[in-house]
Order: sequence, then structure tokens, then C-alpha cells
Amino acid sequence: MVVWIIGLSGAGKTTVAQELRSQIISNGRPCILLDGDVVRAILGDDLGHTIDDRRKNADRICRMCAYLDSQGVNVVCAILSIFHESQDWNRSHIEDYFEVFLDAPLDMVMQRDTKGIYARAKAGEANNVVGVDIEFPRPASPNLTLPNNFTTSPEELAASIFEKIEHKLS
Repeated sequence: MVVWIIGLSGAGKTTVAQELRSQIISNGRPCILLDGDVVRAILGDDLGHTIDDRRKNADRICRMCAYLDSQGVNVVCAILSIFHESQDWNRSHIEDYFEVFLDAPLDMVMQRDTKGIYARAKAGEANNVVGVDIEFPRPASPNLTLPNNFTTSPEELAASIFEKIEHKLS
């Protein structure tokens, strides 16, 4: 099974994904976490953040998830995922695919700005920032949308996902 967690930078994807992985493992099932930023680094950090490079990175992660799923590995993937084509590809190539949209308002993630990405973009020090100069298209048909205004704990958000997927886990 692959759980694909989508959201803006700063929406809480990684934190919720880490918690979901812990909940899956605590329930006796193996699981790995793939984080979009970490996968970039593991693969040599050879891509920038242009649309073309983002598409290449997304394709790599989609294929990696499909491969792991074909081997019976449960995967939680935290990814920006701005391409509907990637989400469609996953649906047609990953047998047990579950898409979660962590819906955090852009103004709130910009205010939190945990990585300083939005501040750098506003100051003209960074470009190709999703939500600033690259559009963030909402996912077309997620299996689950979880509003995140940062009043619900990551544990509760992860529990909401776990409840929906528990019966599908390997």
C-alpha cells in the first residue's frame, strides 16, 4: 500500500507522515517513509526546483513507490505533488494507492514558514516556490482531504488516515 500525502510546503506533510508510519508499525505492519526532500538528497540532489525538475523528481518518486508496493512494502510518501499526471499515474500503476490532501491555507503556511522558503521568495532570494510563483493545483480527487489549520495534532491527523487504510495494509 502507498499512502501519498500531498500539501504545500509547511502544511505538516512530513510530521503527519512520520506519525502515520509510527502508527502503522505500532500495529504490527512494516512501513517505510519517503519524504520528497529526503529522496531528492538520497538521489544526489541533482535537480533544481523548476517545473521540469519538479516533474522529474515526481516521476522518480512515483516509480519508486510503485516498485516498493509491487514488493509488498507499505509506503507513506510525503510530497508536494503538484502534477495531476503523477497522481493519475499512481492510480493506474499502484495497486493499493491512497491519496491524502493535507489542506493547509497558504496564508497560514506562509506565516509559519518553517523552512524560510516563503520569506526568501518574498525577498526575491528564491524563485520556483510553489504557492508564490508556481501554482499549487489542489489534487483533483484525493481519497481523503484533511483540513490543517494547525489546531489538530499530527497524531490525530495520522489517526484519521490510519482509520481509513488499516484494512488495506500488508
